[in-house]
Amino acid sequence: MARGKIQIKRIENTTNRQVTYSKRRNGLFKKANELTVLCDAKVSIIMISSTGKVQEYVSPSTTTKQLIDEYQKAKETDIWSSHYERMQRELMKLKEVNRSLRTEIRQRIGESANDLSLEKMHILEQDMENAVKVIRERKYRVISGQTETFKKKLRSAKDIHRNLLHGIDAGNEDPQYGLVDNGGDYGAVIGR
Repeated sequence: MARGKIQIKRIENTTNRQVTYSKRRNGLFKKANELTVLCDAKVSIIMISSTGKVQEYVSPSTTTKQLIDEYQKAKETDIWSSHYERMQRELMKLKEVNRSLRTEIRQRIGESANDLSLEKMHILEQDMENAVKVIRERKYRVISGQTETFKKKLRSAKDIHRNLLHGIDAGNEDPQYGLVDNGGDYGAVIGR
C-alpha cells in the first residue's frame, strides 16, 4: 500500500512535531551513513531542534572542523574571518568604552583634572554637585526614618514607664495590689 503525499507545513501539535522530527532525523542520519559507506563521502550534518538540543552526524574518522576546512578550500572562502572581524570590532568598541569610563573615574576622583578644559571642569563640577545633592537627600531620608523609629521606641518606653509608675502608685494605695510580669521584653523597647 502506497502512502499519500503529505502537505509540507509546520505541525501544530508539539508532540506530533517532536515525533516527526525524531523519525526524520534518524532517517536523515541513516541516509548520511549509507552515503558515507557506499560512496566514501565525507558527510556532516548539524541539527538544532526547537527545544535547543543539538544533534550531529559526522562521517567516521572525520571531524566537523576538518569538513569545514575542506569546504572553505573548495569554495575558496573563509567563513570564520567575517565572524572574527565582527568580534574584533566589538572588542575595540568595548575597549574604548572601558578606557573612557576609566578616564572619567580618574577625573571624578581628581587624578586627571589637568587634562580637562575649563568647560569640561565646569560640567564635571556640576555632575559632582548633583551627585552630592542626591546623596545628601538619601542621607536625610535615612536619618529621618531612623529618627521616627527612635521616637516610636521612646513613646513606647514612656508608656511602659507611665504604666509602671501607675502600678507602683496603685500598689502603694492598695497593699493587696501586685505587679504581674506578663513576659514583656522591656529592655528591647528602651534599646538595651
